[in-house]
Amino acid sequence: MNKQNLNIHVVDAFVGEGLAGNPAGVCPLESWLPDETMQAVAREMGLSETAFFAPRDDGYLLRWFTPTTEVDLCGHATLASAAVFFADLDGSVSAVRFHTLKSGSLTVTRDGALMELDFPARPAAPVDNAGIGAALGAAPVETLLLPGKACLAVYAHEDEVRALAPDMERVAAIGAELDIDAGAELVIATAPGTRSDFVSRVFAPRAGIPEDPVTGAAHTTLVPYWSARLGKAELHALQVSDRGGELFCTARGGRVGMAGRAVIRQSGTVDVAGAAPRAELVDA
Repeated sequence: MNKQNLNIHVVDAFVGEGLAGNPAGVCPLESWLPDETMQAVAREMGLSETAFFAPRDDGYLLRWFTPTTEVDLCGHATLASAAVFFADLDGSVSAVRFHTLKSGSLTVTRDGALMELDFPARPAAPVDNAGIGAALGAAPVETLLLPGKACLAVYAHEDEVRALAPDMERVAAIGAELDIDAGAELVIATAPGTRSDFVSRVFAPRAGIPEDPVTGAAHTTLVPYWSARLGKAELHALQVSDRGGELFCTARGGRVGMAGRAVIRQSGTVDVAGAAPRAELVDA
């Protein structure tokens, strides 16, 4: 059987000192694959997201897939895609523009080792629901909701967020408990940080991700909340999953800047000609 090999990379995004970041698959394309092929590649990679981008107009069209579905916004895989672009496609420029199907134009700018995402802010509004605490395993002091996108549970102390042991079946059903048809794709637990302005953990079982290691999309909701609460625009954030990640965030009204580091860990090829994609990767 003939092979149809495409380049693919595994990139850790939002890495920090002692923090491994979130691994994303990145597949730069010359032309688009069928949706079912990209979904199959994402399933084969088995990472929280695999990103695909191809040339379009003054930039690139970017799409993201979890192992089970396409998503409308993903921060860490966007950062990972920019890292591949700067390393392999054009290292002479300081910015790359990605066009997306549901989240508009997203620009990534690099300054030394840091790359900053420019994303739309997605603030949540207060909501009262005891089921959120029951699903996460501890009652928050405040809950907020962005319908169809995110549910935010705010705790008093970082240790409470670190100690959460969620019931994933109940977390996946939070949308139904809130009696909101669209539900919540991301369930975010957050608290003031001891070494940062705030910490978070993010659960997305409805998208096939029990806990996401580092989640840029969640910070489009977290940053407006903490900026208003702390009265500051520049925020240092840590996501306290097992792998952990670090973000340097800026609240800009209707936009959010999220800067971090990314490291290409593996590069190789994926064969999409067969009945099921097969990836061959080597350490970078």
